Amino acid sequence: MSSSTTRQVLAALRMLVVLTVLLGVLYPAVVWGVGRLGLSHQADGSRVERGGVVVGSSLLGQDFTDPRRFQGRPSASQYAGDVSGGTNLYASAQDQQKAIAERRAAYASANGGAVAPADALTASASGLDPDISPANALAQAPRVARANGLDQGAVVELVRQHTQGRTLGFLGEPHVNVLELNLALDELVAP
Repeated sequence: MSSSTTRQVLAALRMLVVLTVLLGVLYPAVVWGVGRLGLSHQADGSRVERGGVVVGSSLLGQDFTDPRRFQGRPSASQYAGDVSGGTNLYASAQDQQKAIAERRAAYASANGGAVAPADALTASASGLDPDISPANALAQAPRVARANGLDQGAVVELVRQHTQGRTLGFLGEPHVNVLELNLALDELVAP
């Protein structure tokens, strides 16, 4: 090898070592440190605990089927995080139309003939959306109140208290976290 080639190979090896340390060790350590020190709740998966027991994550939807509970969006992946994703069916696909018709009928039957909002009919892109629209929660309120022997006004107020506005005031739509709403409902029912 010529001295020029040797210099280039040595320079490339030094750069490899420097970038490996910088991007493979230091950068991940800084990101991990920031997560542990400043954002530990988020870094741990935004777990929700009740009585010292993890009952879910505020970032992942769950399949609530009990009529005494608020129900989330449909999930193409059955809320399984390891296979999250949508159906990739287009709006006019026969299977999609059939699923929407079945969901519309089931929603109306479960909720006293209420008209199902769009988020009650279609699965989210991830299949793990933890939130529903306020309209969806309010349409379920009469069923939930009746099933729990509660005043409907108290359940509607609970929905309003758990309605979160747009992120940063302008991103997305107002939404209700179903897990947090159901946990608050449990506290309302318990006394």
